[in-house]
Amino acid sequence: MHLPKKGLRALGIAESYTGRTCSTLAGVVMRKDLRIDGFCFGNATVGGMDATETIIGMVNDLRRKDLNVILLSGCVIAWFNVIDPGRIAEVSGVPVICVTYEESEGLAEDIRHHFPHDEIRLLAYQNLGARIPVRLHTGQTIYLRSWGITPDNAGRLCNDYTHEGGIPEPLRVARLCARSCSFCVP
Repeated sequence: MHLPKKGLRALGIAESYTGRTCSTLAGVVMRKDLRIDGFCFGNATVGGMDATETIIGMVNDLRRKDLNVILLSGCVIAWFNVIDPGRIAEVSGVPVICVTYEESEGLAEDIRHHFPHDEIRLLAYQNLGARIPVRLHTGQTIYLRSWGITPDNAGRLCNDYTHEGGIPEPLRVARLCARSCSFCVP
C-alpha cells in the first residue's frame, strides 16, 4: 500500500445502536482526498456475536477490489458484540484498523458481569490486544488496534483521514449514515 496516494480507499464502518434487538452498521468508502466512493449497510444483533460475519458480508457486497484499508469505529459494538478484526483482514485480504476515542480500563469486567458464563465472548475480547494511543495533527488522541498494517502506518492513515477533530472522516460519515438510516432486517 502506497500511503501518500490520494486515491487510496478506506472503508469506514460505524454503528447506530438504538437499544432494540439489532444495531445498524453503515459503511462508507472514501478516498484519501475525502471523496465518497460508495456505501454499504448491515445489521448486528444486540448482545450477539454476529458483527464479524456482518462486516465480512458488507465488504463482500461491495464487490470492490480497490479497498486499501478497513476502519472500524470500535471492536465491541451492539452491547458486547465483539468483532474479530483479524478474521476480517484474513477473509477480505484488506488491513483493518480499529479506532476508539477514549482511554479506558477495558471491558473485561463488564463482559464478565453481563455474560458470566460466556468464555468465548471474553476470550474474543481479550484476543483483541492492547490499544495504542495516537496523537493526531488536530491535537486529539485516538486509540488504535491494527491487523495487516503496522501500528505506525495505521496511525499515519488515521491522521491523514482526519480533517478536523478526532474522528477519521470515513468513520465520521459512516456514523452519520448509520444514525440517519437505522433499520433492522428481521
